[in-house]
Amino acid sequence: METILAPSSVGISELKSNPAAVLAASGDQAVAILNRNKPVGYILTAAAWEKIHEQLEDKEILGLAKSRMADGKKPVRVSLDDL
Repeated sequence: METILAPSSVGISELKSNPAAVLAASGDQAVAILNRNKPVGYILTAAAWEKIHEQLEDKEILGLAKSRMADGKKPVRVSLDDL
């Protein structure tokens, strides 16, 4: 049995009949699309996708900051007013 990585799921035929209703009912959470009770995909609202994208960008920026802090160079202090 495959793991469903979403709080809700919908059959592919139900999704085909009314995709807008499925997205509206999702509450900005992922919805697993099932075909013969197996997950074949996931759908997200635009708001949910934007949130995930922002989190990925934040993680990338954090990694960059950590690598710069570990490069052995002396940090330069600045105030927000100077920027």
